[in-house]
Amino acid sequence: MIDKNIIKTTVEEWLQQGDYYLVDVEMTPDGRIVIEIDHADGVWIEDCADLSRYLQEKLGDELGEYELEVGSAGIGQPFKVVQQYRNHVGKEVEVLQQDGKKLQGILMAVSDDGTQFTISTKEKQHVEGKKRPVLTEVEKTYDIGGVKYCKYLLNFK
Repeated sequence: MIDKNIIKTTVEEWLQQGDYYLVDVEMTPDGRIVIEIDHADGVWIEDCADLSRYLQEKLGDELGEYELEVGSAGIGQPFKVVQQYRNHVGKEVEVLQQDGKKLQGILMAVSDDGTQFTISTKEKQHVEGKKRPVLTEVEKTYDIGGVKYCKYLLNFK
């Protein structure tokens, strides 16, 4: 059985040749190794194939009976690494808070240390002199680990 850290290290070696970054390595109970990579401009199938060949070449017999699957982080899937947040600054995202409330807004910033992100969203707020709540632009900052998820919001408008 191959160690997950050996796979990560080997993937990181390959990733040094380009602007790709590792999102996740998962070893499933049914004998698959699933590797997700991403890139600011998207992932090309040729690059997934190159990484797969590289892993086969470097690890060969160590992979044993595992089925190797290399792909891109799915669009519309929750972000798993800080680089995904950074790549989506200025784009519309959906945030599921710990209390189960969903918010949509524009991802405005990610902290330098990668622990927080800020979105700009619209909320109804009571304004002095108005009878009804008014839709107001509000910035909210979250700890990356303090939300259930944040993901890119696909918009077909």
